[in-house]
Amino acid sequence: MAAEPDRHREPASPRGGRRPVASAPQPGPVPQPGAVPRGEAEPQGDRHVRGMARGGGLNLLGALLSQAAVFLIMLLLARVLGIREVGRYAQCYAVLSLAGLLSLSGFRAGLTRFVAVHLADSDAPALRGTVRLGLAISAASSVVLAVALALAAPWLAARLHDPGLVTGLRLVALTLPASTICEAALAATRGWRTQRPFTFIGQLYEPGTRLLLTGLALATGAGLTGAYWALVGAGWSAALLALVALVRLVRRVPPARPVYRPRQLFGFSTVSWVSSLSSTGLIWVDTLLLGFFANPEIGVYNVATRLVTVAIFVLAPINAAFGPYIAHLHHRGELADVRRVYAVATGWVVRLSMPAFVALLVLPGDLLRVFGGEVAAGAMVTVVLALGQLVNAATGPCGTVLNMSGRVAVNMADNLAALVLNMLLNLWLIPAYGIVGAALAWSVSLIVVNVARVLQVRALVGALPFTVGMVKGIAAGAAALLAGLLVRWLVPGWPWRLGVGLPAIVAVYLGVVLALGLGREDLMVLRALVRRRGRGAPTPPPPGARDDGGAQTDGGAPADGGAPTAAGTAVAR
Repeated sequence: MAAEPDRHREPASPRGGRRPVASAPQPGPVPQPGAVPRGEAEPQGDRHVRGMARGGGLNLLGALLSQAAVFLIMLLLARVLGIREVGRYAQCYAVLSLAGLLSLSGFRAGLTRFVAVHLADSDAPALRGTVRLGLAISAASSVVLAVALALAAPWLAARLHDPGLVTGLRLVALTLPASTICEAALAATRGWRTQRPFTFIGQLYEPGTRLLLTGLALATGAGLTGAYWALVGAGWSAALLALVALVRLVRRVPPARPVYRPRQLFGFSTVSWVSSLSSTGLIWVDTLLLGFFANPEIGVYNVATRLVTVAIFVLAPINAAFGPYIAHLHHRGELADVRRVYAVATGWVVRLSMPAFVALLVLPGDLLRVFGGEVAAGAMVTVVLALGQLVNAATGPCGTVLNMSGRVAVNMADNLAALVLNMLLNLWLIPAYGIVGAALAWSVSLIVVNVARVLQVRALVGALPFTVGMVKGIAAGAAALLAGLLVRWLVPGWPWRLGVGLPAIVAVYLGVVLALGLGREDLMVLRALVRRRGRGAPTPPPPGARDDGGAQTDGGAPADGGAPTAAGTAVAR
């Protein structure tokens, strides 16, 4: 559980009492990076930056391991079964992700928000009622959708021009209730301001177990059907663990007769549901439309998108750690600190993901050949998607700023507009350009929606996601790009190019970053990440302590539900 940034030990006054923390830095000598003179209050902006770094550390580790597990699943399927089977697996997972959001009906965000609010208000009856209502409706709707999907599997497979999808769709239907229950339970645990159940169950256990079961299925000759059964096994066992984790937390709440407030829960969750469904549709609609047009290169396309998604994996955990701080600061009207935290978050997204983007732009064909020679045709897809996701990274968590400042409807409208634009572009470009057209549709949609959000955030809080640190990261990326191009020109053979090119890109990038120098905030973030808990960390609040605005405060999912959970879309791509 990350430390609570807004509750900390106040420095002792010279007379032994407590003095209030100043809302702004006091005049005096400038402290060293990451250090606060003894007996002086740490500036509030510094506390928020440190707290965000600590909250994002566990998220970042979990996201990295989750992405690695899913990458290895795709690699195993491609090397053992072939790229066509990867396409079938991806289409079935797309159906699972979209059906999962339909069955959750937005309660993922509502459970997180209202559990946190009821805890803050010490309202045990409402908390118990919210948990029961959210889980019951999500589970019931998922069962109804699962039955419908199982019955409609032959029809849907025919629409996707692949009768071989029937078995996979029916096993996805069997997985759907488990996936929904797992996501809903983990969303509720986040209301206790803890990230551990989500990380350990959703980001480590579920994808790790799925990888292990998939490997066993392929080793025993079970083929793609075995990979689908791995989804079932990992999903149901993760759901059981998530329920156990939630029950343990609920037992800490005083016994009380549940009070149900469906209007409150539905009112918040509906907007979040539409927004989340639109953003997930943006991720998966291209895969389903490629199947609708009977494109034979669906597997190639999904391997390419898998690589690009690995490059941008840092965005979701940083968003999750960043959201609660924006809710708190915007509620208090501290817009200067909102701008500062936004800039820090964006800078770290760019700098952490830049080496991966450089590798995708310089060595796309070589990276895809790891999955098999035929996948090298997706090199152009990789480059096009990488450019779109690079803009996504450079604009930072602008959607989270809108949500956490109360502009959930604006963000929903952005997501809907991006989905409609993406679908129209796919319908136009896929028949003419195939998988490259699908990649163009996705990248254009990403660029348009993120530029719009940047302008909206600029009008809202006067912030732009461009800082000196970002410029340094881009400069280091340019130097790494030149080094990668030099290696590609000089080194023959794709295995050797990868073996030399990837270390060269990373080494040059890190060297230039260090040569340009780390700023004060950079050093604060690094020290916060490596510092052990308890050595100067802010003190967590007592149970039931309320933060401003009722937003959760532990680097969990934003209260709008914008960050995907591991059992859903985050691990799919």
